This record gives sequence, C-alpha cells and structure tokens, in this order.
Amino acid sequence: MIPFEEAFKIVLNSSFSTGIETIPFERSLSRILAENVTSDRDMPPFNKASVDGFACRRSDLERELEIIETIPAGKWPEKSPSTGQCSRIMTGAAVPEGADCVVMTEDTELLPSGKMKFRGVFTKENIAFKGEDVKEGGIVLTEGIIIKPQDIAVMAAVGKTAVKVHKTPRIAVISSGDELVEPHEVPRISMIRNTNACQLIAQMENTRSTVTYYGIARDNQEETFIILEKAISENDIVIITGGVSMGDFDFIPCVLERAGVKILFSKVAVQPGKPTIFGVHEKVLVFGLPGNPVSSFLQFEMLVRPLIYRMMEYSWEPVVNACPLSENFSRKTDERMALVPVTITEQGEALPVEFHGSGHLSALTGATGIIMVPVGVKKMKKGKIVKVRQI
Repeated sequence: MIPFEEAFKIVLNSSFSTGIETIPFERSLSRILAENVTSDRDMPPFNKASVDGFACRRSDLERELEIIETIPAGKWPEKSPSTGQCSRIMTGAAVPEGADCVVMTEDTELLPSGKMKFRGVFTKENIAFKGEDVKEGGIVLTEGIIIKPQDIAVMAAVGKTAVKVHKTPRIAVISSGDELVEPHEVPRISMIRNTNACQLIAQMENTRSTVTYYGIARDNQEETFIILEKAISENDIVIITGGVSMGDFDFIPCVLERAGVKILFSKVAVQPGKPTIFGVHEKVLVFGLPGNPVSSFLQFEMLVRPLIYRMMEYSWEPVVNACPLSENFSRKTDERMALVPVTITEQGEALPVEFHGSGHLSALTGATGIIMVPVGVKKMKKGKIVKVRQI
C-alpha cells in the first residue's frame, strides 16, 4: 500500500500526449486549445459608435446642428460633418471623419427647423476607437485554455473557422461482476444495477473524452481477458471497476498481468478507494477501480481526471475553498487519508454529510465537495479551517 501522494505522482508521470487535430471552431467547446489565436484585423475595425445618437464635434455642442446624414450599422459614412453639422448614427455604426464624439439621443432635442440641439450638460466620447480592444495580429486566445462559449464568439469575430485542439483520449469503461445487471433491467434478489459505468461515463464526458462502454465482464477469467484485451487494443485509457479486492472472485490483477499490463501499484492509503490498481501497457494506461460506487467516483476525481487533462496538456487544478468545519469531526482509524464528502452551508461552513461508507452512493448527491483528512489525524474541532475540493 502506497501513500496517495505517491500514487498521484506515478499516474501523472505515466502520462503521454494525445496529439493535436484541427476541427471546425463551432465544435471546439470545452476542448483544449493547441495554438494561439490571433486577430486578422483591428478590433474594433473602425471608430464605432457605442450609443444611438448624433456624431458631431465637441466644439459645436452649443450650436444648433444641421443633420446631414443617417448612418445605420453596416453602412460606411458618405459625408463628414463640418462646423455646424452632425450625422444621426446608430450603435455599432462607423463614426464619420470630422466627428470627435457621439451625443446620446436622450440628451438631444429635434427642433422644428429639423436641426438638433444638445440639451445635456456633459457628454463622453461614446466612441469605441479602432484597435482599442485588439490590434491586427494580436493574440486573442492563448494556447492551453479550455475553450468556452465566449471564446467561440471571439474565434468567429476574427475569422478563425478551423482551430487546432488537443485530441481527447479514447477511454474504455468495463464493469466486472456476476451481481450486476444494466440499469434498464429489473435485478433479481442478490443482484444490483450497474451504476459505476453510467457514473464514470458521465464524469468522462465532462472532459470531452471519447468513451466506449464494453459492458459487464462476468466473473470468468477468460471472458474478462477477451474484453480487456480488446479494450486495450482500441483505447488510450482502460478503466475496469470491481474485482480488484481480495475476494475469491477478485481476479482482475491476474487478468491484467496476463494481458501484458505492468502493475505499478495495487493499493493506495486512502479511504474510500484502497483497492485501486494502476498499470501500463505500452502506450495504454489501465486503472482497476473499486466496485463500490463512491470509491470509483472519488478515485476518478482524484487520479483519472488529472491524468486526462495532463494527456491533453492542460494545467488543470481542482477548485478548492477554505472553510471552517461546522461541527466536530472524528474517525476510528487514521492509517489512511480520508476523503470525506461535505456540503457548504449558508454560513460558508463545511458540513460532513451523512456517509455510511463506500457503497453509500446517494451521499454524493448531497455533497458539494470533499475534505482530505491526512494520515495520522483522527479528530478535528468545529471551526478548524479545512480545504474543500469541489466535486
């Protein structure tokens, strides 16, 4: 059994790059950008009105001004206002040469003569000047970010219709156990529905990984070997849940070794999740996660998610908040690091949720994060500041 910190280092040090591909920008949401995106023009590309109103000279604001033109967005000005003149202009339209401000419509009065009179006390320029946001050739998106909806809008603005992104890893999910049936089936007594596969697939889809579900491997070494060998040949990461403990039917470690997987660790000093296996097979990384759903969920978050992002060359860090404990905490043993599900109260305190162990799946639905209780710590007093890792 190795400390969690050592297991974490082994997993990340086994990472390899998934490579780069070019895809249409509109399909790049949540992908990892693999290049800097630059602007093909100044932004804004011209002096642009930021309000509806009248473009004129500030020195003329005390005069009655002749309206010489109306400039809607998308039309280039045909005239330049001179002394005593102005142009009616709409938000987003190009400001004509000769004008140094745009007065808002609500600060003006249209006179019976057809002229405009400024009735305000003061006006800002109300002009977005050419290139004030970005100059032509300037970087608008930086390599290594997760692409967000607003980033796609930026790419549209600069004409970046094809973008380089890091390939997402291909991940296999296999469940193990004679006691399992799929969620649409009615389990017989002594059997349970397969929750781990659905849970893990959903966790992986959050990373935009390409996931393939290989079904339930029954407690038969030959059947498990065939499924595992196929998954290894078709993926970058293989995750099998169940069959990794010390029971008579827990033969996954033997099958992994038969398939050519070099096991780097098989037990981690963490609770829940002690019987977690990790190994390598050429350029395929293999996890054997515990069958208990809370264990598999948390070990994915602690070990697999960081690996997936590392493979896509993204510097991912979990969101961690410092909060006081809302009540005293204690546990029976302190030989392993404990992962304790908590919720954040309205007072901003970390409240441990009711948790009956690694099979208590519904405990996670009420949790917003976990606290990591170090080895050697049995008790923590109410008010102690703890780090809550969001899940």
